[in-house]
Amino acid sequence: MSADGKLVRDRIPDLIRANGEDPITYVAAPAEYRQRLRDKLLEEVDEFLTADSTAAVEELADVLEVVYALAADLGTDRPTLEQIREAKATERGAFTNRLIWLGSR
Repeated sequence: MSADGKLVRDRIPDLIRANGEDPITYVAAPAEYRQRLRDKLLEEVDEFLTADSTAAVEELADVLEVVYALAADLGTDRPTLEQIREAKATERGAFTNRLIWLGSR
């Protein structure tokens, strides 16, 4: 962990206490929280990209948790985020067909 700390899940301090340690924490101001969420997204995506196939789904769940937190920070709840995702998938498609675009003629 860096000297300036890192954003952790809400129950991590409790888990640290249960392990007999005394965690040192503070609550981030809104601007710092948003930046820390962005940093956490990069961290979690990197962990997903380097995970083996057995750990990849768990890492993807971590990515999703950060995405939900970012959406909430931007004033969007999970159902609204899902509606936006569905609308884009309806309009532009998803990624299920594994299409690779090589350009246009």
